[in-house]
Amino acid sequence: MYSFAMYVFAVCAYITAIFNKKVRKLVKGHFSTFNTLKSKIGPEDRVVWFHAASLGEFEQGRPLMERLRRTHPEYKILLSFFSPSGYEVRKDYEGADCVCYLPFDTWDNARVFVKFAHPEMAIFIKYEFWENYFRHLRKKNIPVYSVSSIFRPSQHFFRWFGTAHTLRYVSHFYVQNEESKRLLASVDIKDNVTIAGDTRFDRVLDIRRQAKELPLVEKFVQGGQAKYVLVAGSSWQPDEDLIIPYFNVHPELKLVIAPHVISESHLQEIEGKLRRPFLRYTDATEANVQNVDCLIVNCFGLLSSIYRYGQIAYVGGGFGVGIHNVPEAAVYGVPVMIGPNNKKFREAQALLKLGGCIEITDAQSYNATMDRFLTDGSFLQESGKKAGDYIAKNAGCADIVFKDIFGER
Repeated sequence: MYSFAMYVFAVCAYITAIFNKKVRKLVKGHFSTFNTLKSKIGPEDRVVWFHAASLGEFEQGRPLMERLRRTHPEYKILLSFFSPSGYEVRKDYEGADCVCYLPFDTWDNARVFVKFAHPEMAIFIKYEFWENYFRHLRKKNIPVYSVSSIFRPSQHFFRWFGTAHTLRYVSHFYVQNEESKRLLASVDIKDNVTIAGDTRFDRVLDIRRQAKELPLVEKFVQGGQAKYVLVAGSSWQPDEDLIIPYFNVHPELKLVIAPHVISESHLQEIEGKLRRPFLRYTDATEANVQNVDCLIVNCFGLLSSIYRYGQIAYVGGGFGVGIHNVPEAAVYGVPVMIGPNNKKFREAQALLKLGGCIEITDAQSYNATMDRFLTDGSFLQESGKKAGDYIAKNAGCADIVFKDIFGER
């Protein structure tokens, strides 16, 4: 039944691709996968295969890939994605020797993929469990590791119609929490489970260590008389409707705002709300950036380094589809404000309980929180310390997994 459902799913995707650009990219990528494998992987190559659904899972697998690259250059790294949003961004990732799409999990696709890839081991990140791929890997005696995996009671593995048999093809689980271990035990998976945590914490610590020096941002921070800097990352319009009015009437505050969408229309919308001098990052120089109070980051790839320049952070998305990357800001030891759609985000929930993160529900709660940050230095410092300590305390998953699989750190 599972294989039949996969074939039906594939046919539906091919039909949808006629009308949908994103699905069309996925289908086109699937068709090129086997040629990519044949051209990039030779029959004598020693291969370690990493699979990530999309960009977030890639970031969780990245600490392991980078450790493997440094310590075991004899291996080729194969990186596969299911989603175009992951593949299109990371198709040129230099940390892998071969980057490709993972074709739909049909019996034939899985057989051919495993044949051409011939990995010595396969590492699947977080939620990825594909029965036919797992079965073919098992047939070839290739170990499968599930890393940073996390389980919930509502998942189909644990329902009355359970498909827990898919999980039994996994050689070892490195789960994020005790609840995941308990759920696996409920379907009689006990001896091959380790609570290792989440490699995402290792990744944000790596990002912090590799953070770029940004002279323009440094000059911006140093210019003028403002005492505090708020970095608002991945903001959407509802976030900006809270942040900007407060900023407009508080001269002791500077603002760096990095919107999630940097279309011209959105940038103009932001600029129309500002009542204090501003500048777009791409127009900034070390001279003129000191004369403005707001820096609008209208380019990608800088936000994770920019958080280091703030005393307060705001991570957007919480009034829409969900908050963005909270650990990316918290790693710098600054308190983080987020909107109410945060319940599915484990790190945010933990930080809220600890006091390193503050939930904002409306303008009143935002204004009250900002007032306290700007007037109570002890509260600001303690909240930031709680955020940074949480990240540091929960790091180490990558070391645990790497030592377990490869026998060294």
